[in-house]
Amino acid sequence: MRKLIFSFFLLFSALTLHAQQHNMVIQADQIGAQIQPTMYGLFFEDINYGADGGLYAELVKNRSFEFPQNLMGWVTFGNVKLMNDGPFERNPHYVRLGNSGHGHKHTGLENEGFFGIGVKKGAEYRFSVWARGQKQRIRVELIKNSTMEENQVFAARDLEIDSKEWKKYEITLRSNLTEPKAHLRIFLTSGGTLDLEHISLFPVDTWMGRENGLRKDLVQALYDIKPGVFRFPGGCIVEGTDLETRYNWKNTVGPIENRPLNENRWHYTFTHRFFPDYFQSYGLGFYEFFLLSEDIGAEPLPILNCGLACQFQNGNPEAHVAVCDLEPYIQDAIDLIEFANGDTSTTWGKLRADMGHPEPFNLKFLGIGNEQWGKEYPERLKPFVEALRKAHPEIKIVGSSGPNSEGDQFEYLWPEMKKLEVDLVDEHFYRPEAWFLNSGMRYDSYDRNGPKVFAGEYACHGRGKKWNHFNAALMEAAFMTNLERNADIVHMATYAPLFAHVEGWQWRPDMIWFDNLRSVRTCSYYVQQLYALNKGTNVVPLNMDGKPVAGVEGQDGLFASAVWDAESGCYIVKVINTSNKPQPVELSFAGLGKKESLADGTITTFHSDNPDLDNTVDNPTAIIPVESKITIEGNTLKTEVGAKSFAMYKFKKIKK
Repeated sequence: MRKLIFSFFLLFSALTLHAQQHNMVIQADQIGAQIQPTMYGLFFEDINYGADGGLYAELVKNRSFEFPQNLMGWVTFGNVKLMNDGPFERNPHYVRLGNSGHGHKHTGLENEGFFGIGVKKGAEYRFSVWARGQKQRIRVELIKNSTMEENQVFAARDLEIDSKEWKKYEITLRSNLTEPKAHLRIFLTSGGTLDLEHISLFPVDTWMGRENGLRKDLVQALYDIKPGVFRFPGGCIVEGTDLETRYNWKNTVGPIENRPLNENRWHYTFTHRFFPDYFQSYGLGFYEFFLLSEDIGAEPLPILNCGLACQFQNGNPEAHVAVCDLEPYIQDAIDLIEFANGDTSTTWGKLRADMGHPEPFNLKFLGIGNEQWGKEYPERLKPFVEALRKAHPEIKIVGSSGPNSEGDQFEYLWPEMKKLEVDLVDEHFYRPEAWFLNSGMRYDSYDRNGPKVFAGEYACHGRGKKWNHFNAALMEAAFMTNLERNADIVHMATYAPLFAHVEGWQWRPDMIWFDNLRSVRTCSYYVQQLYALNKGTNVVPLNMDGKPVAGVEGQDGLFASAVWDAESGCYIVKVINTSNKPQPVELSFAGLGKKESLADGTITTFHSDNPDLDNTVDNPTAIIPVESKITIEGNTLKTEVGAKSFAMYKFKKIKK
């Protein structure tokens, strides 16, 4: 009897062990759908002070005195007058400094920057100003606070103004200490009257050293992802609070001194938080966006307004452009293609050349509309499609499925996009963990004959935990196996939003956080980077018990995908364990030839013992991927994927 019980125990143990083992088969000889170079990319919107105060390296707030409260961001002292007949038509305001008068030692003004002005010890800063005044002199200083105490000044230079006509002047300041909350102070040190306009301060050390440049550490983070596509400028700011404040690309090109200020859609948020000093200087405009796309090796994907303002805020049909009045908007789209790709003999191609880029930007994609919905959207999109197909059939058009990942509007818009024969449909999903866990096969059943998918805005928003944390990033990694496995239908994907200032955010989670001097790459950033740097060139089938590994019943929270990378000759397998316990996994590479085998490879592991934690500006490397070598026996790897972990395996195919 004891022997019988012991035999049953051994059998039960064996069955239990077998049930716990997850045997994944990679069909190494079945090189499948091509993975598009645009597969993983970046989405930029000026939210969370992502442009002015962030990516755009300008350190002066309200540099042209065009905010509705014209001196917002400035403190004046002595005899300062605001004038409005300046040299730049679309930015007419400037300040006039006169004799200080009774009770004032100096006449001048001081700028607070964006949550202060961040400067580093030993770094140089380029101050520039348009000025008018013969034989006048100003003192330009970086100060620690608003006092006039000499020991609070840590960079200073005099600037001579020598022209009765408006002229641009530049000097360089070198800071003798590191200070995240500096101010810029300017005051008159001579008698007489002096006019100042477009007061600017940039780090000399911007990305690529450009004068109207971008913040170097933030662009480096983008470059390090090696993105395939870069979508800009949004987002809801494309729509605007109303059509008057929509993002108009033509206002963002040409000399920066004459680019008009625009209200930022995000100074009012959906949660009714108000940021009265949040505007768009347009210093970071479409030319700079195209240039940035080129710098980071990504295909540019501009999004243009379709004649609809933000529908969340504008329910009245009169707030939108009638279909019969869309011609100027359609012409804007055609002119944009000319600006990006046109010969220098064309009007807009010449402007691009005059700005410093005679070569075309080779624009291939154009989005029309953001998160529009209802019949109002396709009836406006239709004339855009017709005009663009006629004028530029080479351009791929991106339409939208609205603000939701499912539901009535989503179900209505997808067939409409098919009717209009757009090339890609932009889907958005900000959803909780459960949605991501249950959507591992979202694209397996999509129509392969219609438009392709652009997962244009997505992020895991933990229910009750809408902040960046490791578990949200892990859910995103799990969902992305679904994007990768369905690369024949999914051609683009971009996490959103991209940037957030730690003192000025309107929305979270976000991929990269920063303060005035530092930045941090979140766990979501590292998930995006792992996929982007290891996307491969072709899908390879990976199954467990004949099914995709997509977190379905019986798969114990496992998600997986496999790709072949023809450039490196490697198979890359991504396995995500979303469960709370380790999972034994066997990876079997089937179909290799008799004279083919796999060399020992690498495993990259991404894990946190505390799923609620993330990297911060004070501890930026708390949770980072770790790579190590791994040995494979024959064509099979027996391993274990830790609880709440993302494991990526890479093996090179070799000849025996």
